[in-house]
Amino acid sequence: MNRQSAIPRSDRLDDLYFPRIVQHLKEKREAFHSGMRPLSHEEIKLLEAAGNRAEDWSALRVSGGFSPGHVNNSHFFGTCFLGSFDGSPVDVGTSLRLPSGIHDSIIIDSAIGDGCCIWNAKGVNNCFIDEHVVLYNIGTLSCAPSATFGNGREIVVGIETGGREVLSFADMTIAIAQEAAMQRDVIEAYNQFVAAYLERIRIGFGIIEAGSRICNCPRIIDTFIGAGARCDNAALIENATILSSPGEPARIDDGAYVRNSCIQWGCRVSSMGIVDDSVLTEHSHVERHGKVTHSIIGPNTGIAEGEVTASLVGPFVGFHHQSLLIGALWPEGKGNVAYGANVGSNHTSKAPDQEICCGEGLFFGLGVNIKFPADFSRSPYSIIATGITTLPQRVTFPFSLINAPSRRFDGVPPAYNELFPGWVLSDNLYTVARNEGKYVKRNKARRSVFTFEVFRPEIVDLMAAARKLLCDAAADKAYYTEADIPGIGKNFMTRQNLLRGIDAYSQHIERYCLNGLFRQCKQLLAAGSQIDSSTILSAPSGDARREHERSLLVSEGFDQRPLRRNLERLAELADLAARSIASAKEKDDIRGRAVMEDYAAVHTPAAEDGFVMETAAKNETLKKDIEAFIGRIGG
Repeated sequence: MNRQSAIPRSDRLDDLYFPRIVQHLKEKREAFHSGMRPLSHEEIKLLEAAGNRAEDWSALRVSGGFSPGHVNNSHFFGTCFLGSFDGSPVDVGTSLRLPSGIHDSIIIDSAIGDGCCIWNAKGVNNCFIDEHVVLYNIGTLSCAPSATFGNGREIVVGIETGGREVLSFADMTIAIAQEAAMQRDVIEAYNQFVAAYLERIRIGFGIIEAGSRICNCPRIIDTFIGAGARCDNAALIENATILSSPGEPARIDDGAYVRNSCIQWGCRVSSMGIVDDSVLTEHSHVERHGKVTHSIIGPNTGIAEGEVTASLVGPFVGFHHQSLLIGALWPEGKGNVAYGANVGSNHTSKAPDQEICCGEGLFFGLGVNIKFPADFSRSPYSIIATGITTLPQRVTFPFSLINAPSRRFDGVPPAYNELFPGWVLSDNLYTVARNEGKYVKRNKARRSVFTFEVFRPEIVDLMAAARKLLCDAAADKAYYTEADIPGIGKNFMTRQNLLRGIDAYSQHIERYCLNGLFRQCKQLLAAGSQIDSSTILSAPSGDARREHERSLLVSEGFDQRPLRRNLERLAELADLAARSIASAKEKDDIRGRAVMEDYAAVHTPAAEDGFVMETAAKNETLKKDIEAFIGRIGG
């Protein structure tokens, strides 16, 4: 592998959180055991008088500060280790406080740490219960010596019949999953890494880490539960890793079903959500009957009510209604799946072996039907409109709209939709621009690094490539299909929309270049360097982003304009973008007032919309900065 790989090295397992914390807790348990003593005869009498029984009292070990007064009506089997309990009240949830200690419980071959509050636990077997854990009204809490806590499971993403399998592990990131699933030359190294990972975490007993609260759960099997986690009324937790911390507690509650899975910090599975053979990365959630199977879910993504199967879904995907996503490779995320969307025609009637590649920011509208195979990876921030059925296809036009035909042409198959290239840039810039700030504000992940900027080099390159395809098309046609312009897919495009697409792409490519130019000018001025237009535009830079901006600016011919004119043009483009954002929001007002009599009374008008106002203010600041800069350097 010549490229920089995201896959961790097998000899650097201690750099990863889960192997490190498991080994730490293994050592903590050993230290806890080593400080124990046998029960005295007097302590045994007191325990028996309080209704306790043991298979063999000599097999119990207790801490130096152990007091038998806080252990009642419990049974002990095998070798057990008990810490000290002082009976101080502990919050067990729903405003209920009970004294610490062990009450009405069955403990088998387990260690119970200091300050724990255990009431009505019907079978704690082969577990290390760290200090200050609450176990209240639970059934079986048991772990097999061979348990790997849901790690090493084969998650079949994309092709349900196999071909992109990814082995799970608790520290997984979307970047690692993407590489393992989509760059299969690394799979041998990846599998070797996971094998070493499993050996490190296979410690022979289950763990409930300090400060966790487990209440009203009938079965928790072969599971690691991290510090500060909250599990209340979960239907089942089996063969799972639940990473958690007091500052980012994981929550599994209200009928949740978690099996053969890894759940990371800040995640929540609730209200009868199902997670099976999957990985939820930090601060994602599954709720309201949402179902996630054989999938890897990115940070800050939420699935509610709908179903995700055999998919790799990146960050910030909204999935809050009854809908379906199957066989999807969507590592960049930042999109939406609306109510009734069926993104899942992966079965050819021969086998469920088809898949879809989604682009960053892709929006699946209400009730769409997406037939596989499909590739929208080179069409980021595009919209598939309400009720559309798309045929198997590849589309390579970013910021586009696929909608029902506005008119019919002889020679265009009736199943084809109409493609509006660059429509999101020309008619719906509000959504794209607002998303940049929205995701920054909504991000809760602490370990993942995101690029929130939409107009960055790789996206701009896709725009430039799409524009070239449009510019190379024949000039005398009323409509175009894939035979005329590669990348249209099973759609058609009118001449009018082709020209509008060229204009939209050109405008935003130019703004990207000139923003980079102005940023470079300000940096040079701040450093006390001479502002020389020819040097700025011709001298290569060691900075990859700056070099991309400079090279594109030159190839676009903007280097032929004076520096002053380029900066004035940047101010003009900023004005156009601000007006376009306001106009996109005003369309809602116009349509809404025409339909709803009290629309104006209950909706904030576009002129007072927070994001529209913020954009206008930033635009004014930019124009003043440009004017001041031009004044300093002269004509």
